[in-house]
Amino acid sequence: MRAMQSHEILREVFQQHSPKQVAAELGLSLSMIYKWAEPPDQSSGSGSTNPLDRVDALLRCTQDRRLVQWICQRAGGFFILNPKTSRPHPEFLIPATNEIVQEFADLLAVVATAAADNKITNKESKQIRARWEELKSVTEHFVSCCEQGNFDELTEKESPRPDQP
Repeated sequence: MRAMQSHEILREVFQQHSPKQVAAELGLSLSMIYKWAEPPDQSSGSGSTNPLDRVDALLRCTQDRRLVQWICQRAGGFFILNPKTSRPHPEFLIPATNEIVQEFADLLAVVATAAADNKITNKESKQIRARWEELKSVTEHFVSCCEQGNFDELTEKESPRPDQP
């Protein structure tokens, strides 16, 4: 699946949200807003780099994921890095499942320790967040492997249920 280009995303956004209103709220010209939704002119190098491409360039030059995490938080979500899946199914499935369970247990331990005195300090809150982020990352890796078909052999090796021939 091809990733959308920034100008394509902006074009779709501007179909649902008035470019005129966006221009007014950002204090920019309407023509600038429309330029953002156009493909970059590679031959002349003219035009205006849209804000999405600028954020992408900032991320590439700094390699600092806090930029993406901040944007995700502003949007009411969170960032989880896509896993690199290169491990095959049979040897990895059980350890992967165990890792998810262990991460969840670790999170519960941090929560239980923090809540033991009926209050959560800022430091404890940060520890809970760190364990939660690790659990999300490990689980996303597992789910991604499943989606890519790395665990297809599991269904092939399952024995039929008693109610099935």
